[in-house]
Amino acid sequence: MNWLGSLQQLGRAVMLPTMVLPAAAILLSVGSLPWDAWGLKVVGEVSTVAGHGIFYFLPYLFAVGVALGLSNQAGQAGLAALAGIVIYDQVTRNFGDGTVQPASLIGIILGALAGVTHNRFKSIKLPEILQFFGGSRFVLLIVGLCSALFSFFMLWIAPILQHALNAIATWEYSLGGFGLFIYGVLYRVLVAFGLHHLLNNVFWFQLGTYETADGNIVQGDLPRFFAGDPTAGYFMAGLFPIMMFAIPAIAFAIIQEAREDLKPKIKKTFLTSALVCFLTGVSEQIEFAFLFAAPYLFIVHAVMSGLAMWISYWLDIRHGFSYSAGIIDYILNFHLSENAWKLIPIGILYGLVYYFLFRWAIRTFKIPTPGREEGSMLEDWVGNIPYQAPLILEALGGKENIVQVEACITRLRLTVHNDRLIDTAAMKSMGSAGLIKLGGGNVQVVFGTYSELIREEIAKLLERDLQQVLFCAPVQGKMLPIEEVPDQIFAAKLVGDGVAFVPEKGELVSPVYGTIMHMYPTMHALGISTREGLEVLLHIGIDTSQLKGHFEAFVQEGDTVEPGQLLIKFDLAVLRAEAASLTTPMVITNPDRVKSWSFAPFKQVKKGQASVMSVVLYDRNVGGVE
Repeated sequence: MNWLGSLQQLGRAVMLPTMVLPAAAILLSVGSLPWDAWGLKVVGEVSTVAGHGIFYFLPYLFAVGVALGLSNQAGQAGLAALAGIVIYDQVTRNFGDGTVQPASLIGIILGALAGVTHNRFKSIKLPEILQFFGGSRFVLLIVGLCSALFSFFMLWIAPILQHALNAIATWEYSLGGFGLFIYGVLYRVLVAFGLHHLLNNVFWFQLGTYETADGNIVQGDLPRFFAGDPTAGYFMAGLFPIMMFAIPAIAFAIIQEAREDLKPKIKKTFLTSALVCFLTGVSEQIEFAFLFAAPYLFIVHAVMSGLAMWISYWLDIRHGFSYSAGIIDYILNFHLSENAWKLIPIGILYGLVYYFLFRWAIRTFKIPTPGREEGSMLEDWVGNIPYQAPLILEALGGKENIVQVEACITRLRLTVHNDRLIDTAAMKSMGSAGLIKLGGGNVQVVFGTYSELIREEIAKLLERDLQQVLFCAPVQGKMLPIEEVPDQIFAAKLVGDGVAFVPEKGELVSPVYGTIMHMYPTMHALGISTREGLEVLLHIGIDTSQLKGHFEAFVQEGDTVEPGQLLIKFDLAVLRAEAASLTTPMVITNPDRVKSWSFAPFKQVKKGQASVMSVVLYDRNVGGVE
């Protein structure tokens, strides 16, 4: 695994524990309400203690979360990391001078130790008399011993390390607004690689210390903000104008610059994305809509983000969030902020600048943002995720190409055997806003906030041994639901179930592996029997059986065929003039064999494009192509 891929995996693992922080913010906000006046003082006290408790045990959460993230959710690794942080706590508590306490960085180190150890030794075999300690139990043993040794050395190293972190924090603060500008630019640039969580973890959870009234030491801009540190919140405040106003403005610009015929679909997709960004601060689906099409525009976006950080510092604005800089966190944590009201006019100004800047850039430089061309649309198929997952898996190179699949908030994070097998065009047609290859088989695919649901469905497919048949596009043209065929026999599925196409070129190719079982005399239709026993009918046009002499077959009955192999050439101009319709159905005439169906988005397809349809059969494979 290359270093960039390793950082990707660590970044994903570090992000996992932060998912509990919104609960802390809500509890602290509830605790700040005037419960005394309402005669329910205990409610406020319990909420406040519970909220601060999450921050107090944050190192433990990081230890377990990082271990789970690095070990593909292995419970043994999480347990080993928890044991390691408990050992560290007890050793430093009993033998230290009180200045050495569990910190988020320590949790990350011990979590990484547990995760890496699990991956390396989970299947270790010891001599028979010691095999009780073999396998996953060895992970608990070795992590426990290493944690004790690590804790012993940290009694001397931790003060030096903390001093270094404090020095970095002091240096960063000494730079004033320029330091925040650098942070803002780096944050936005690293978003493109999915590595911003590593940068944020340093600034939000490591730099700076604050001692609370009860003597607890908290570290990092985020925990210090919620603990009441009057110097915390600068590294979060400047993100609110970007997330709440600027990035949603990009979505509005993309909608306005879309083609009129595609604007309704684009409007539905990007209005949702804009609302998600405004509410929760999840922005990648919008950013990836122009990142690859106009990288220079993304650089401008990064610089503008840095300026927002600088402006918020210059205006002495402190604000913070538990999850991201959306309106929900803005409201929840407003009572802890300072001058946060100024973020609203800044955000409105930023929104207007972004909206007009992006509309001008998209129009002037003809940037192919979604809706500017047919192939760039983000399709609305979220409700069919279980049915689309097989097609996504196939576009990723198939089951055999997947080494590991995880997901963060907006993207799939994968390790594959060969990233060249990934069909980028197919991923885009099924809703991906972008795909990043980091090398070493490490890949990220942006699917927005439904990425975790897609991961779950793909994981189910990886665990099951299903008999699945994949269909390529038999023609170049537009794909249609079978119900839209202008023929009641096909539309009512009396012949069979499947899809249809409106061809743009006069060539028909095989959609599957199989054998030609029937060729009609006029050659306007043929039947293919797949090795799994499916019977597939391809019918060129509607009411074309009488159009003799306009079809030329390149196969005959009994021939074996494979996807993409030329079957028939036909005179498209004659069919367009004389046939009732060019619509070409592709149906399975024995649909009782099919357990479930999956269809790619109904849009333009290329001849031989994989995979436009996928079916899972009731019985197991009886000799299909591997």
